[in-house]
Amino acid sequence: MLPLILPSTAASTPSDKRSATPYRPFKERYHLDDVVRDIKQHLGESGGISSEDVDSEYLRSLLEKYISDPSDWIQYFHNDRSKNYTRNAIESINHKANILLLVWNPGKGSPIHDHANAHCIMKVLAGELHETVYKIPDNRPGDSLPLEVKSANTYGMNEVTYISDDIGLHRVHNPSSSQIAVSLHLYTPPNAADYGYNIFDEATGSASHVSQARSFLKPQEN
Repeated sequence: MLPLILPSTAASTPSDKRSATPYRPFKERYHLDDVVRDIKQHLGESGGISSEDVDSEYLRSLLEKYISDPSDWIQYFHNDRSKNYTRNAIESINHKANILLLVWNPGKGSPIHDHANAHCIMKVLAGELHETVYKIPDNRPGDSLPLEVKSANTYGMNEVTYISDDIGLHRVHNPSSSQIAVSLHLYTPPNAADYGYNIFDEATGSASHVSQARSFLKPQEN
């Protein structure tokens, strides 16, 4: 089984009273369930939303507020070692959003892709992920030009990044040769799952449509 280095949640214990820190009132931890609840509350109870209706900064702040704890997300963890990465469904908010746990095999990543006119917020829960952002090609029929890189960054545990089609295309991959990486993703609206998305050839800029972004749904226990 491939190694997964889980974040530690254990607090250190002072060796004596002289090294003890001053007492602070207990602050209740912000759980993954709280993130899902607050996303649902923000998106409301009515029907579908458009990309323009989304307050991406507020939604990003919810993912930033959450501190990774494996006891929250291990129930959704499923890894298909035959794939570059596995999309695991956490919550599907009908016509509003998809919340997913992605598991990335060592050295593997996604193709270069767009986000079907939706918002994508990603938080690293374990390991590291490298993101390369590309300019959206403005190719005319018959053109064959390589994609232009806008930025490249590596994100560690509890770091958050955001992308939409207004920013560009991107590719995400796990730079580790030995460790699995895990990430939390919010897609709103869930256009890629509902209508599909495009992947791009880095050398030519040509696009191919993928009909649907499918996710693994853990069977319900009786």
